[in-house]
Order: sequence, then C-alpha cells, then structure tokens
Amino acid sequence: MAQTIQSKVSLKEKIGYGFGDAASSMFWKIFTFYLAIFYTDVFGIPAAAAGTMFLVTRIWDTANDPIMGIIGDRTNTKWGKFRPYLLWIAFPFAIIGVLLFTTPNLDVTGKIVYAYITYTLMMMVYTAINVPYASLLGVMTAKSTERTSFASYRMVFAFAGSLLVVALFQPLVDGFNSLEMVDISTAYQLTMVVIGLIAVGFFLLTFSWTRERITPPKDQKNNLKEDLKNLAGNIPWFVILGAGVMTLIFNSVRDGVAMYYFKYYISNDITSESALVFSRMTFALSTFYIFLGQATNMIGVMMAKPISAIIGKRVTFISAMFTAAALSSLFFYLTRDNLFLIFTLQAMISFCAGIIFPLMWAMYADAADYSQWKTGRRATGLVFSASSMSQKLGWTLGGSITLWLLAYFGFQANVEQNPETIQGIKLMMSYVPGIAALISGIFMIFYKLSDAKMEKIITDLDNRREMEEINN
Repeated sequence: MAQTIQSKVSLKEKIGYGFGDAASSMFWKIFTFYLAIFYTDVFGIPAAAAGTMFLVTRIWDTANDPIMGIIGDRTNTKWGKFRPYLLWIAFPFAIIGVLLFTTPNLDVTGKIVYAYITYTLMMMVYTAINVPYASLLGVMTAKSTERTSFASYRMVFAFAGSLLVVALFQPLVDGFNSLEMVDISTAYQLTMVVIGLIAVGFFLLTFSWTRERITPPKDQKNNLKEDLKNLAGNIPWFVILGAGVMTLIFNSVRDGVAMYYFKYYISNDITSESALVFSRMTFALSTFYIFLGQATNMIGVMMAKPISAIIGKRVTFISAMFTAAALSSLFFYLTRDNLFLIFTLQAMISFCAGIIFPLMWAMYADAADYSQWKTGRRATGLVFSASSMSQKLGWTLGGSITLWLLAYFGFQANVEQNPETIQGIKLMMSYVPGIAALISGIFMIFYKLSDAKMEKIITDLDNRREMEEINN
C-alpha cells in the first residue's frame, strides 16, 4: 500500500498550502469577473465569438487535465511528485496571464486568433500548476481531519486572494489609465503585471513550506491502463466531477454577468456625456458587490467544517446548493432601486457557495483513498485532475453560456441596452445559475462515501500500511 512518513503537520505548512490557492484564485477571479467584459468592451471582439472561443479551446483542455495528473503521478524528484511544478510553472503562469490581457494592434479576426492562442496557453499553464497543487492535498497527510483542515485553509486563502484582487484590480486599472500616455488596454496589461508578480511569490511560498509524505506502494508499477480502468469504476469521482462542473457553472454565470448587470442595468445611462463619471460610480458598486461576495464566501468556508461535523459533508453540500438555487431565483424580481436586497442576497448566496468548496476538495481526497482501498493502487494525480477539469470545464461552460446568452439577448458593447437585453441579463443573474446550483445538489444525492464509511476505509488503509511495514 501507499507508504507514509509520519511527521507532524505544522500551522506554517497549512498556511503555505493556502498561499497556492490564493495565487490561483487571484487569476481565476480576474478571469471570472473581468475577462468577458475585457474581451467585449476593451479588446473588441463580439460576445458570441468570445463565447465560442471559450468552448472550442476546451476540446484540448479537457484532455489536458487528466494528462497532467498522469504526468504528476509519474514525476519523481527530490522535492516529490507534485511540489516541483509550483516552482517550474510559476513564472510562465504570470507571463501568459499578462499576454492574455494584452491588446494587439490587429483587426477583429486577428484579435480572435490571438485570443484563442493566449487563452489556450493560459489554461494549459493553469493545469500544469493547479493539478499538482490540488494533488498535494492527497499526499501531505493520511488523516481525514487534517485533510479537511488543509482544505479549509486552502479555501480561506483562496477567498483572501479573491478579496485582494477584487480590491486591487479595478483601482489599478483606473490608476494606470489616469496616467498620461496610458490607454485603457495598456492599463489592463500593467495591472496583470502587478497581479502576476504577487501570484509568483505566493506559489513559491507554497513550494517552500509544504512537504509530501504519502508515496505509492513500493511494488506499484506504472500502469496507465490499470489506473484509467480504476478511475472508470470510481463512482464517487464521477459524482464529484458532475457536482463540481455544475457548481462552477453556477458561480461563473453569476460572476461573469455581474459587471454587465451593474454597468448596463443599475446605471441605466451609458450614452450621455456623464457616462464616464456614472460608469466610475457603477464600477464602485460592482466592486463592492464582488468584494461582499468574496467576504461571505470566506465566512462560508470557515463554517464548512463545524457544520459538516454535525450533519456530514454530503448533507451540508446538498443543503447549501438547494438554498443557493432558491435564493438565486429571487434575484430576478429585484429592481435597480433594491440595492440593499441585491447586496443581502449576494451575501447569502455567496455564503452557501463558500461552504461547499472545502467539502469538495476533501471529497476528492476521499475518492483517492476509496480507489486505493478498492483496487490496491493509488493514482492521486489522476483522481485530483478532476478538480482542475471540473473547475475549468464548469467555468468555461459558464463563460460560454454567459456570452452566448448576451449575444442571444441582443447585447451590444458600450451602448444603452434594449429592454429584452436587460431582461436577459436579469435572467442570467437569477434563474440560469439557480438551475445549475439545483443540478449540483441533485448530483451529490448519489454520493455514497459517508463520513462513517470513510472512517472505516481510512482505518483499513492504516492497517494495511502497518502490515506492510511489518513485512518489510
């Protein structure tokens, strides 16, 4: 069975692990909140073209995640299997992030081609650093309670990174844009340079402060066919994958349309001479909306462990998603005068969304243990590739749905929108993500790895490790 090196997990290591998701989340929230509106309103490509680009690039990227998991499982260095990628990929991650928000002097067709190339590269480096990062959770400790603790630290730091980037991004863009000779497109580029350098620092801290303690069985031979066969029989893995995809669609649609909602609905004035001043006020409201969401996400993360300790991870997940679905539907009925209710619902929905993320990461680790318990083989990277795959697939589908629906409802950049478009934007803030949340909760009904069953599995695995040590 898998070998372990018993070592006490320190607070420093948990904090170090958290820094990795702070870095990733900074970029992820930029993609979620700002990339779509950058493409349509700054970069200058049609919404439908951007939405199609998101989906087409997924053809390669969907295969890229399990490939990276397979590569990670077969990597052997003095630093371990997964940690080295935090060192090797950190700088390419930041550089391609800057290129993603760079506006070349090309016609619309040339810009679309450039967007395809840079977005594909961005998702590839995201995979190359985040599949190994996620896989670390499965090899730093064998204790289920410690894994939940690591996952909670990860999520707290993820939302802290999100809060940081929400607080910095728009003010940096506005600040750079106010400088002489710096236009809005260059302001976005310079902002990404700043964010990229911060992310590199966070990734390097994770590399330095974490350790890998669990290794595959000494007699386990590399057998990709066997690993894939075992994965195909891992039903909990498929359940988490489905729930994860729908959860990310729920989040990405709500988050992706938020800037449009505030700019084109709450302001209701985009063509007059006061549009710039009014736009600045609108973006201030949207920034508060986003910041509030990230703050209450973090509170939800912190409540995940105590709540799930009482009612279990599965019931907590289902309850949170069903509640989020119900609350999201209420958004449709709010008007631009209901700012207090808009922010209140945002806080409540974000709290529910925050609860489920630590549970999901802990469930991936449980699925890896379940696979080893059932088959005698451990393929942590392959199992955890589902986390990155569901995250990117869900975000991309959500982003594509957002942009396609905007095009369907008649959206035109930087002009006052017609009533049908406004109605569509309101649907995208309410019922569309609500349906995704509902489906996510339904998926989790079929998750059968209860906390009690996982205790039995972990005990069995510990006994096997002890017997192996005695035999050796």
